[in-house]
Order: sequence, then structure tokens, then C-alpha cells
Amino acid sequence: KSGVSILDANAPMGNFTPFLPIEDNHEYAVEKLGDDYYIYTNWNATNFRIMKVSADKTSDKKAWTDVIVHRDDVYLQDLTAFTDKLVIKEKENGETRLRVLTLSSEESITLSFDDPVFSAHIASNPEVKSDYVRIAYSSMTTPSSVYDFNLKTGERKLLKQDEVLGGFSSLNYKIERIFIEARDGKKIPVSIVYRKDMFEKDGSNPLFQYAYGSYGSTIEPSFSGPRLSLLDRGVVYAIAHIRGSQMMGRPWYEDGKLFNKKNSFYDFIDVTKGLTAEKYGHPNKIYAMGGSAGGLLMGGVLNMAPELYLGVGAHVPFVDVVTTMLDESIPLTTGEWDEWGNPAQKDYYEYMLSYSPYDQVERKDYPNILVTTGLWDSQVQY
Repeated sequence: KSGVSILDANAPMGNFTPFLPIEDNHEYAVEKLGDDYYIYTNWNATNFRIMKVSADKTSDKKAWTDVIVHRDDVYLQDLTAFTDKLVIKEKENGETRLRVLTLSSEESITLSFDDPVFSAHIASNPEVKSDYVRIAYSSMTTPSSVYDFNLKTGERKLLKQDEVLGGFSSLNYKIERIFIEARDGKKIPVSIVYRKDMFEKDGSNPLFQYAYGSYGSTIEPSFSGPRLSLLDRGVVYAIAHIRGSQMMGRPWYEDGKLFNKKNSFYDFIDVTKGLTAEKYGHPNKIYAMGGSAGGLLMGGVLNMAPELYLGVGAHVPFVDVVTTMLDESIPLTTGEWDEWGNPAQKDYYEYMLSYSPYDQVERKDYPNILVTTGLWDSQVQY
């Protein structure tokens, strides 16, 4: 749940007033435009919608009207308001899209980028009367960049791009987005990058697979300088956008938490099998990595399918799930029950125990494992 309070900027010493009383399971944010508020909300809208209300009726949800209706196949992520325009960030089929909606005509244009798969977000845009929207952008082959887009024409101007030393050229690398079918039929999106002159789709390359898959946190296909060291050695790098993230919308998250948590592990394993079947990597040269809750993912994968991997990196891994969730003296525990469940309840206890990595360790052949941790990590104890 979330909440917004309002203060009149002309009376900065005044009192904040709630936009709306806080409600369980209601997430929203607002943008002020003239005498109206535009509301990004999940009220009766799993994948969010945008609504409008006059400033004097914010707490009366019956007065809210749709501007962009809820869509089952499009996940709304963000908006910012300009004079007569809304800039909207949304995902469809796992791909990011930025649109400019003209309110008076209800016409829209889509902002264009060069890469087939990318990460972009609406940057700080404090001036509502501006003719330009500032966008932060990167892809797995394009360093972090800042663009200004003309709100009327969609024309873009590059303002700044991070410099990568050492003779880097994005033309040496290629991005792909493919879908791999999981065991229950769901199509898992996978972002792949490799160096063109060191890759033949013959199953000979080493493959490095990464994922997170919890809390609805989506790992976007963005740029990494250190990753180039792998690519320049012929390693294929893949991000598995497994359930537990929101790559395919809010239901994608719900299908990877609580009693659906094992879907995250199964998705990762099935992506590995699919990538080797599609000849993106050699079956004896597969590496996996995840950190924190992604370290839980690594622990589950290590117990369920250790034979698939030559090496696994588990960084500050959350592996003692049952014991941790039973200890209410840890400040974060009770808030985490929404993600994993409360093991004080028998059904949650049994389900969590069935995948908790620490509790499922057996005497068997595990791959090479690198575990890193921190002595004073308040979220994942060593």
C-alpha cells in the first residue's frame, strides 16, 4: 500500500493533507496538472490504470474517471504530466514502451529507440510547460544515456552518454530477446547479449545466466561495463526474466511468490535447458549467478538441478528461509511474510521447508560454488 499527502506550495508552512486515506493493497501516485490530478493506481486494476479527479474531490473515488483503462496485456509503470500531455511508461509482452498522450485530442505517439530490447525510464522533468521530456536510457549494448524528446514530434536529442574506455564499440555486440517455454507452458522472456565475432549458434560458447525473481523487482536489460570482460572472452550472457519479477506485468510477480515461489526456480532451470537446446551455450560450460533473494534462487536451483551448472555465484544469499521467517525479533521478518508466507502457519511452513536451500542440502554432486557474504548485512545475515 502507498499514500500521498499534499501541501500547497504557496503556503509552505501549512499542513499536509492526505490525498486519500491509506488502504490495504492500494498502490498509487499522482501528478498535478492545472486543477486536476492524474492518478497512477492499481484500484480494481491489477496492471494499473490512469485516472483523473478534480483537486477538490481527491478522496471521493467515485469521482475518479478513467484516462487510460486497465489492460490485461499491458502493464503501466509510470507517468509524468506536461501541459496537455502525459508521458507514460508501460510494458507489453515484456518490452518497454514510452508514449506521449495528448489529452485534448487523445492522440499518442511512441518514442523510438534504436535497440530492439532496452531499459528506459522517465527522468526528472520539473517544468510542466516544457516542450521536451527527459528520458534516461541504456541497453545491453548501449551505455547509460540521457535524451530529450520533443513532445510534439517525438524527435530525440542525445544530451549525454557514458564513455566506455578501451576501444568499445556497440557494433561489436548483439542483443536478442527470445522466449523459452517453462514446464507449465508459460513463455519466459530472456534477454541475451554476445560479441558477434565470437559467437556461432552451434552450442560451443560458455553461457552465463543471471536472474533475481523476487519482490516484483524487474531486472531490465541495461548496460554493464564489467560484463564486457565476459563478452570479449566469448561468453554469452543471458538474463532470465523469471516469475517473481514484473517483466510481464503484476500477475508475473504474483505467480512467483508465496505458494507459487517454486515457479521462480523452475523458470530459471527451464531457461537453462532451453538455452542449451537452442545452442546458445555448451551444456558443460553453464554458469549461474544471483544475489540476496537471487541467492535464494541460486540455492533452490543448486538443490533442484545441480547437474546443469559448472559454476554458481551466490552473493549474500538468503538461504535459511524457515528459520529466518520464524524469528520475529529480526526487524524485517514480519514485513517479509507478504513475500514468502508466515511459517507459523502449517501450510506455509511445509511449503517453505520444501524449497528452503539450507534445509534441502543433500550429499550429492554440487557444482563449483562461490559464496560471498557480509558480516553486517542487516537484510541477509551471514
